[in-house]
Amino acid sequence: MDTLKVRDAKDVEDVVRAAIAGEQPLEIVGHGSKRAIGHPMATNAVIDVSALNAVTSYEPHELIITVQAGAPLADVQSLIDARNQQFAFEPMDTSVLLGTPAIGTIGGMIGAGLAGPRRIKAGGVRDHLLGAHAVSGFGDGFKSGGKVVKNVTGYDLCKLLTGSWGTLAVMTEVTLKVMPKPEAERTLVLRALDDVTANKAMTAALCSPFDVSGAAHLPGSALRETAGSLASLAASGQSVTLVRIEGIAASAANRAASLSTTLSSYGTVEILEDGASLMVWTALGEVRPFAADGALGTWPVWRIVCPPATGGALGQALARETGGEIFYDWGGGLIWAALPPRPDAQAALLRSRVEAAGGHAMLLRATEEVRRNVNVFQPQPAGLAALGERVRNSFDPKTILNRGRMTRSKAA
Repeated sequence: MDTLKVRDAKDVEDVVRAAIAGEQPLEIVGHGSKRAIGHPMATNAVIDVSALNAVTSYEPHELIITVQAGAPLADVQSLIDARNQQFAFEPMDTSVLLGTPAIGTIGGMIGAGLAGPRRIKAGGVRDHLLGAHAVSGFGDGFKSGGKVVKNVTGYDLCKLLTGSWGTLAVMTEVTLKVMPKPEAERTLVLRALDDVTANKAMTAALCSPFDVSGAAHLPGSALRETAGSLASLAASGQSVTLVRIEGIAASAANRAASLSTTLSSYGTVEILEDGASLMVWTALGEVRPFAADGALGTWPVWRIVCPPATGGALGQALARETGGEIFYDWGGGLIWAALPPRPDAQAALLRSRVEAAGGHAMLLRATEEVRRNVNVFQPQPAGLAALGERVRNSFDPKTILNRGRMTRSKAA
């Protein structure tokens, strides 16, 4: 496979134009940490953007950072952490789940669009992307957005790049909003709740005035083989329901105490503070219960988004009917499901249950053979699929970029 390592945006334009002329599709790669997500692609040429790794500007007082798309995410996070700032949406580190090195890039973070537990409060990746420079499937460079939260620079095209998995354009530089890190955090822990009751407890917390920034539930079975920061929670063998509060130390402590009273009808409330709380939510964001090096490391893993009120019942039904393990984030609105290996990853059963609940599902981890034979991304209704195809054609009419990653038909 030919690998074309670009040095700047002009190189990207040249490579894409040459690919168009030769009708040769391109796979876009930073450091390759997410190559095992999506359908296997129909290509034998790679455009490597890892050399586009500079921080163009960082203005801590303005809460913005402009960085090239190939910059390692860990390095950028270390830079903003030194100024006590963060990406508030908690970008997901897929390395634990996929068993790959933790070498994800900023471009990969945006292309995947996977946010962590704080999404219920802070929004997703797209809500923090202010602007982008990219090269379309026409081989033309374009700019969208700017360096302020409220800009009027035209169509907000950069939002389309979030979650597009590189099928619309090759990003070269992006501007993101950063936020101050909270001074303190508290996590309230309830034990031994069933999934539906936990769903009600998380809903009560999210509907309270105490500004909850995380709400998750882990059945006892999902914690059986867990190591690290979640191991102490699993010691009792019971399920755990977790609710996070962040902010100024005095405020976080006061709100945690008040919310404990609100949730006392569901059971005794324990409280984790600061470092202990942080480690737990980091592990949840990494989907550590289903880690590649753990007991369920060979099982396919589905990422299911549904209305939070239906999460508990849906998760229970899926676990019962598939024999799989599940846990919940986003107050029940995000379900992680690891299912026993099958040639079709039990896609038909799972999607029928998820669609009936008003949700959608993505097969985030599976073998290459399974990903060739199963729709990794949720099939869309005809009208929405046609709209999506028109959008894609306006960026990349010859399907040069990441051909087949999001649709099986293009891969074939």
